[in-house]
Amino acid sequence: MSKRVLIVGGVAGGASVAARVRRLDEQAEIIMFERGPHVSFSNCALPYHLSGEIEDSRRLVLMNPEKFDMQYRIEARTNSEVIKINRDKKTITVKNTQTSEEYEEQYDQLVLSPGASPIVPPIDGADKKHVFTVRNVVDIEKLNQYVQQKEIENIAVIGGGFIGIEVAENLAYAGKNVSLVEAQNQVMAPFDYDMVQILHKEMLDKGINLVLSDGITKIEENQIQLQSGNKVAADAVVMAIGVRPETTLAKQAGLAIGTTGGIKVDHNYRTTDEAIYAVGDAIEVHHKITGQKTRLALAGPAQRQARAAAGHMYGIPHRNTGVIGSSGIKIFDLNAASTGINEKQAKAAGIDYDYVYVIPTDKVGIMPGSNVMHFKLLFEVPTGKILGAQAIGKGNVDKRIDVIATMIMMNGTLEDLKELELVYSPVYGTAKDVVNFAALVGLNVLNGEIKQVKVSDTRELVENGAFIIDAREKKEYEAGHLKTAKNIPLSEFRNRLGEIPTDQPVYIHCRSGQRSYNVVAALRNMGYGNVFNMSGSYLGISLYEYFNDRAEEREPIVTKYNFK
Repeated sequence: MSKRVLIVGGVAGGASVAARVRRLDEQAEIIMFERGPHVSFSNCALPYHLSGEIEDSRRLVLMNPEKFDMQYRIEARTNSEVIKINRDKKTITVKNTQTSEEYEEQYDQLVLSPGASPIVPPIDGADKKHVFTVRNVVDIEKLNQYVQQKEIENIAVIGGGFIGIEVAENLAYAGKNVSLVEAQNQVMAPFDYDMVQILHKEMLDKGINLVLSDGITKIEENQIQLQSGNKVAADAVVMAIGVRPETTLAKQAGLAIGTTGGIKVDHNYRTTDEAIYAVGDAIEVHHKITGQKTRLALAGPAQRQARAAAGHMYGIPHRNTGVIGSSGIKIFDLNAASTGINEKQAKAAGIDYDYVYVIPTDKVGIMPGSNVMHFKLLFEVPTGKILGAQAIGKGNVDKRIDVIATMIMMNGTLEDLKELELVYSPVYGTAKDVVNFAALVGLNVLNGEIKQVKVSDTRELVENGAFIIDAREKKEYEAGHLKTAKNIPLSEFRNRLGEIPTDQPVYIHCRSGQRSYNVVAALRNMGYGNVFNMSGSYLGISLYEYFNDRAEEREPIVTKYNFK
């Protein structure tokens, strides 16, 4: 007798389960239920319809029911909402959303892949017609049509996560006046505060009205009100605050819910009912690094979960390695990516860590298109085990973060990363790649060969009169410098040792940290025991101070910001 597998929800999780089951069992009866009109579409590409980069919204639909049937002999029922699980009878109750007809279907195995729904807080005006969320193709079509037909100019996007930023970027490309409102003090939570300033500046430079540390309280016809009392012009509002797991079915069926609010599953993605599996955005997963439970709304992990769940139905073993949260985004001219944990997560998990912030070039400097890449690498102390990384630049940040993600999954250390042999060509990278460079600096810090101070500590050093050396050349110094820094270039410092004190700490920076490191190393060899390299150097300091000076309306500690 053939197995009957019913799947609630399509897209990355549900559709992947269906396809894997078919590959394992040609005789199985497979039915997917999707309450909307599309069973398989590209969630992550939805915002790009707003700018016209994906001109025809039909291209967002990857597979229709006819293709599923013809290619895989999988029945995909759209406009079919599963409203109840009847565990005692091993059936589900399905409602046709067009006719309201209800009926039951029997299952041998049931897979829940309901995803997550956008969070819309209970604020005054949230139900108005010009307020939108972005979850599926229908949502993005409605938003795009409204903006175009009404000739909307002022749009407020609420939330600075992936969807919020991508929606804001694409609306800006479409020529709209866009405000992005985020209640926290930064966008993009996977990035640390020092790194995210680069993204803040890029958004400001590209005309986004970026509002941070201020939440929305009311939506009116042509504007929104914020907690600060300020108002922002908005003829359309996009709510992109975040998502919550769709667990209604699971709760009603009495399935266990985890501590994070996601559906509780075992290492094979089976729920507390042996006949029911769950995958994707709605479940609770294990974080490989922290060892804690978490939720992760990413397509890659959902597809791997789907394969594992389908395999377990047929006795195929699965090694659950947990998640590390690798992700990337393009924000106008910058690419940004991260993997593993950041400082906030390391502190919350009680992990003893340190980090390095380096700014090498992404390819050989004399090659066309060479640009700096801001790269932050976190590692465990004292083991040197790699914990996470963040990269921002115009070049291939994804390649570097993919390398770090691989090292994390293989329990790699700074020593492993230092010795990693990577592809080299002047058009692709440098002989000592960004990741190798970060590992070498990390080992210097871990082994006590160099002491460093954070970018965020610079203002305190300046205000307290610390002795700071700017190791750049004179012309670079004159183009902009820390107000209290003394210019002693790398090319001159050996002849100017008399100007460098031995009875107090000495802090040294250059443009990106490389020249200052050489000065620090030389001074240590000469017996200077209290010298520090300033992490991020002048590029990092300028970016960090630029946004904070504007946000806090404070006096700059630099004569001129320098971002190149």
